[in-house]
Amino acid sequence: MGSLKRAILVVLDGVGAGANPDAAAYGDEGASSLEHCAQAVGGLELPNLGRAGLGNITPILGTPPRADADGSWGRMSEQGAGKDSTTGHWEIAGLILRQPFPTYPHGFPPELIARFESAIGRKVLGNKPASGTEIIKELGEEHLRTGYPIVYTSADSVFQIAAHQDVIPLEELYRLCQIARSLLVGEHAVGRVIARPFTGTPGHFVRTEHRRDFSLPPTGPTLLDHLQAHGYAVIGLGKIEDLFAGQGLTVSEHTETNRAGMEAALRWLERDFTGLLFVNLVEFDQLWGHRRDSQGYAQALREVDRWFGIVRQRLQPGDAIFFTGDHGVDPTYRGTDHTREQVPLLAYGPAVRPGLDLGVRATFADLGQTIAQAFGVEPLAAGTSFAQELGLL
Repeated sequence: MGSLKRAILVVLDGVGAGANPDAAAYGDEGASSLEHCAQAVGGLELPNLGRAGLGNITPILGTPPRADADGSWGRMSEQGAGKDSTTGHWEIAGLILRQPFPTYPHGFPPELIARFESAIGRKVLGNKPASGTEIIKELGEEHLRTGYPIVYTSADSVFQIAAHQDVIPLEELYRLCQIARSLLVGEHAVGRVIARPFTGTPGHFVRTEHRRDFSLPPTGPTLLDHLQAHGYAVIGLGKIEDLFAGQGLTVSEHTETNRAGMEAALRWLERDFTGLLFVNLVEFDQLWGHRRDSQGYAQALREVDRWFGIVRQRLQPGDAIFFTGDHGVDPTYRGTDHTREQVPLLAYGPAVRPGLDLGVRATFADLGQTIAQAFGVEPLAAGTSFAQELGLL
């Protein structure tokens, strides 16, 4: 084992750093989340992330490159088939998805919906691809009248169930999702079943923060499993528990907002543990990217930057923090779906050698492999470590 005691791995969910080499195959040529967001808002100043080298990764108006960066930086390309959160997080943890999860551009097969309706004892509404905010505008009033849950999908491999919290309480909605998860196997093994609760009245429906994701369990061992097997703490914040179906985690806190996730991370940094603090900050994707809201996306980045300023003061010898993404959601791009992008890679901390350009990595798994090697556990199934370059060995 090297000098690393605590690794803080922060996934900025939906923050991309330019089109992946195969973006055209996904219809996403030219996407660039960070670059285009900064342009759209007239400049985006991120002094703490910029000081660590964020502006060296991709053009960010307002956060220029720095020759004196005190972190190390690079970009990572996605090898897995897909551009969703499950695929991206699994790849970071060393598991590359070779076959994409199934998608349903015309809605789910009638026989599958019939099985779901039979299992839950009620009909459903929708069953088509849709924006989450638009489908509750369209079907929310009928849902209030009938009590039927709204089922919809997107370009991603998701089976989403929307319900008003006064009609179908949260625990019941989560139970419906668990039933759907049990049915969605074999050829219909979608990546995630997602609970999408909302409140309000017709014309004023609002989705709440109580989203839950019910993912497939990873199809093989990940970084989390290897660390747990060696007795390290593996702490998941945000939707990490959902994306890995709880596998490989020793502790989980299901925070539902960026703020709650960042506050929980600060609390954990005050504790003495050895291992991985794995943080997902979901709002770039969940709130701003899909809605193509550049101002909201930019404000969320500013809030993370301020938080990182606090984190910098709380890191201890043997700590390293890594920032990355899991896919893009370019807030200026056409449509409302994820964008197939490379993701930023930023490494900083007392244990990290500063000022290194880590280049363009061939796979997200390089980051997981780096953490695995730094902690002295078995190599992951994919990825090339850069632990030695960072001085972590």
